[in-house]
Amino acid sequence: MLALALEFAVAAHGSQTRKGTQVPYVSHLLQVSGLVLEHGGDLEQATAALLHDVVEDTPATLEQVAASFGPGIAAIVADCTDTGPDEAPGSKRPWIERKREHLAHMRGVSARSALIVGCDKLHNLRSSVADLEVLGPAVLGRFNAPPAQQRWLYGELLAALRDKLPPRLHAELTALCERYAALTEGL
Repeated sequence: MLALALEFAVAAHGSQTRKGTQVPYVSHLLQVSGLVLEHGGDLEQATAALLHDVVEDTPATLEQVAASFGPGIAAIVADCTDTGPDEAPGSKRPWIERKREHLAHMRGVSARSALIVGCDKLHNLRSSVADLEVLGPAVLGRFNAPPAQQRWLYGELLAALRDKLPPRLHAELTALCERYAALTEGL
């Protein structure tokens, strides 16, 4: 199932790269899937991790995910997605509106879905902090929201998922949020 999900994700994401880099987007998907397994997730969760952005960032639909991988994986992907069914890449609601709604949804997700969300944010924060430390604040221009809003989002997400994440994952996310805040203070 992992191989089929990777093939589906690669086809859907095509030649996308990580924001502001030349890193193929599939690298993020592989990293998140690996983190899910590292933090105790099962193969269904690792499969969902490979697909976690496919509905949000490509023309693929939840119906296609469900048809190819089943309702359990589609439900996790839906929990990871901050766009509505009528939105598509390039035509989404404002960032803050999507994030507020997504945070409200996060308070009710299962621990199974929370693990994928947590691992996604862990990889994103690792990348952001490393880029900030090496390249400086210029890297912040690649994101859709300023640092203050990013700090708010990560703080609220940590609070929403606190009791749903493995302790080691929550601790690493907390430490990275603090490092990100220190690096972006006043920006």
